[in-house]
Amino acid sequence: MFAAHTMESAPEASRPAMRSVADGFGGALPDAVARLAASPELLNGFLSLSASFERCTLDPLSRETVIMTVAVRNQCHVCIALHTGKLRKLGADPELVAALREERAPADVRLAAIRAFTLDVLTTAGAVDDDAVKTLLAHGYTERNALEVVLGIGTYTMSTFANRLVRAA
Repeated sequence: MFAAHTMESAPEASRPAMRSVADGFGGALPDAVARLAASPELLNGFLSLSASFERCTLDPLSRETVIMTVAVRNQCHVCIALHTGKLRKLGADPELVAALREERAPADVRLAAIRAFTLDVLTTAGAVDDDAVKTLLAHGYTERNALEVVLGIGTYTMSTFANRLVRAA
């Protein structure tokens, strides 16, 4: 089920994205991309949304905190591993990485605030109360950042669900 595609076996519309990802991984095609290639719409949609999230105004550690919060909540082991590596490349404090992986609030109060807000958005399906927004804003985030959290949640919910469905390794 959900075969890992090669450049030759993948639908034509998936191949440019596969090449681009492989180039970014030193020529290696991640298993998740090879499996998601069965749906060019999903693969290209995820990569486009992911690129949008990377361009948003949230700083890199805040973005990764949102991603790891979603990945851990949704038990996407491939996502957790990939984004643990990304956090390490960003020079994240090992305590931050451990806290996110263990579903704990990080010691960094600003990152703890965005993690809590992310969980609140997930729990309430976006219907967070005014106090949750005020708490996020009190930690230096903006209303734009609050909406960018929703972008991150949507993007990485799609990714985590799809990766789990195809049993990406």
